[in-house]
Amino acid sequence: MIYTLAERIRGLASLFWREVAKFGAVGGVAFVIDNGLTYYLMHGPMTDSEAKARFVGATVATMFSWIANRLWTFRHRRQANVVREFLMFILINGIGIGISTGFTALAKYSLGVTDKNMLFAAGVVGILVATVVRFFAYRFLVFNQELDQEPEFSHDHEIIEVHHHSAQPAERVLEPDVDDPERPVRPS
Repeated sequence: MIYTLAERIRGLASLFWREVAKFGAVGGVAFVIDNGLTYYLMHGPMTDSEAKARFVGATVATMFSWIANRLWTFRHRRQANVVREFLMFILINGIGIGISTGFTALAKYSLGVTDKNMLFAAGVVGILVATVVRFFAYRFLVFNQELDQEPEFSHDHEIIEVHHHSAQPAERVLEPDVDDPERPVRPS
């Protein structure tokens, strides 16, 4: 069982690389938007409201992220119900914004940090933590249309679900994928 789990994790890691790379590119641009706007607001119009500045920067970056992830990163996984997908995206990003804003607020109000650069850095750490949460939430909860219909990803959920397997694994027959000759063979 441990060997099977380890093998599945390795397989998933190799399958995620494209999505992770695209998610990283979108995230990099969103990071610049978020932190650039936050830095500007912290040192300008919202000089005494660092947590609010972080919230505004994160909100603008979230709107960019929604569009870029929907149209590029997860374009093959978009849900038919755009409103549901958008609401899930907003909910997950609300949690992410809460994490990054929370790190800033925690540093300022609980730890007594007053240096703007340190408060800015606390928000960046919060963004990094929130990014990990967002990727997996987007992948499994928001952009999950046809998740189980794609052979490469059809067993993703088995990593987090407990299944009872028989002692002898079933024999798998491989056949070419007639829909996409570029795609590797899929188990049937």
